[in-house]
Amino acid sequence: MGPLTMTDFDLDAKYAKLWDRGAALAKLREAFPSLDIEATAFRGEDTLLVPRESLLDVLAYLKDEPGCEFDFLTDVTAVHWPKRKEPFEVVYHLYSMPRNVRLRVKCLAAVEPSVPSVVALWPTANWLERECYDMFGIDFVDHPELSRILMPDDYAGWPLRKEFPLKC
Repeated sequence: MGPLTMTDFDLDAKYAKLWDRGAALAKLREAFPSLDIEATAFRGEDTLLVPRESLLDVLAYLKDEPGCEFDFLTDVTAVHWPKRKEPFEVVYHLYSMPRNVRLRVKCLAAVEPSVPSVVALWPTANWLERECYDMFGIDFVDHPELSRILMPDDYAGWPLRKEFPLKC
């Protein structure tokens, strides 16, 4: 083992190689030239923001297209920004086993949040979408069994929304 260098301590550089680095975005822009896709990178992690109405088409393309092959959905979650016009970001974390890279895809949702379900693409989304529904109240349209899994069925409210009271 040789002497340590600064890059040995640079976690951004170390982990950046685990992310897609723009390959999927280039393919998406070629396949969907009129689609407005916002791309950001932070600390080596790639995130795509896609319009809600195109979400299923984009995710299906990312899953099936050679060179993308994001065949594993690792997580579905959300972020609540109460002061925004569309206060919810629904977040999908994808992984490509053949390419050993990751990609984050987000879409925005309105005050009464509703996005299409991706269970038909990745069956593991069944549990993940139910958890997101239970905590944030996001309606996943065409989900096979959208119901609470962590909170009691008669529980009022969505615990991970920012306006949720901290005490009763």
